[in-house]
Amino acid sequence: MKILFIAGFGPVPDDLSPSRKLYSEDLEIEFKEYDGGYMHGQNIDGCKGFAIWPLSLAAEDCFGRKIWPNDMPRPQAWLEFEVEDVKAASEEMKRKGYTLLLDTYREPYGQIVSRFLSPEGILLGLVYTPWLREPGKESP
Repeated sequence: MKILFIAGFGPVPDDLSPSRKLYSEDLEIEFKEYDGGYMHGQNIDGCKGFAIWPLSLAAEDCFGRKIWPNDMPRPQAWLEFEVEDVKAASEEMKRKGYTLLLDTYREPYGQIVSRFLSPEGILLGLVYTPWLREPGKESP
């Protein structure tokens, strides 16, 4: 598996209000806000993507419903690794014993992603992000 760079990182809050206050108001990070409360940081040097990803949206992405399963650790953060080949990297992680919550899925906005939980409870992604790799492509 070849990791090219960290595509993004951010918290996964159950309650968006305190996170919105800290990151948007107190730290004065500019965000573009999407439906459901997903907040993507814009133009933060040294970071390909920083976003606040509400737990309900993370659950919907991984399980198709807005409630995180009680029998799984609730992630406190998400971290995405841009990899050379998502399918090959996903197969490698499965061979190493990891359970993928999402396996080589194409998001409606074009990113290809596989997701699993790290031992620390971080929601990890192995991704292909077109707007980070293809000149002239803009993020949705």
